[in-house]
Parts: sequence; C-alpha cells; structure tokens
Amino acid sequence: MLFAVKMDVHLPADMDPDVKADILAREKAYSQKLQKSGVWPHIWRCAGQYSNLSVLDVDDNDRLHEVLSQLPLFPYMNIEVTPLATHPSDIALLEQDS
Repeated sequence: MLFAVKMDVHLPADMDPDVKADILAREKAYSQKLQKSGVWPHIWRCAGQYSNLSVLDVDDNDRLHEVLSQLPLFPYMNIEVTPLATHPSDIALLEQDS
C-alpha cells in the first residue's frame, strides 16, 4: 500500500547541540535504510520549511505506524498520512495495459 506522508519537524530551540546531532544522524541512517529497502521510495523537502513529503510503500496501516514511530525525530514531528490509490487517468497505467 502506498501512503503520502507529510512530516513537519519541530525541534526545541534549546535542544543540546550534541543531542540534536545524534538524533539527526540516526534519523538519516534509518531513513536511508528504509529507502534502500524500498519501503521509502520517494522523499522531497518542502521548500522553505523543516518538512518533507514522502511516499512510503508498506503492507498495511500497522506497518506504517511501526515505521513512522521508529523515526528518531518522531517525538518532534507532526505527521499527516494520506492513503493513495491509482488514478484512472495515470498515463503510466494506460501504457501498461497496451
């Protein structure tokens, strides 16, 4: 199942710089592991924001929750999830049927 996930990050202004660096390093490693495995096939930065818009490909809602809740930045995020379905006007689908 594909999900569009918008993640807005809100780190405390007074967060210890060493703690921040550690969390960011762990976040990057975890997200890149998920990207390489195909769970996180797309990630884009939202221009001008400390946010990203991603597509995650997981088996079900429970797996999505597991993946998201294990993000090191999870305690500092507001997350919006939108389940995705194929669109009948998608030319990629039309080309597959040909």
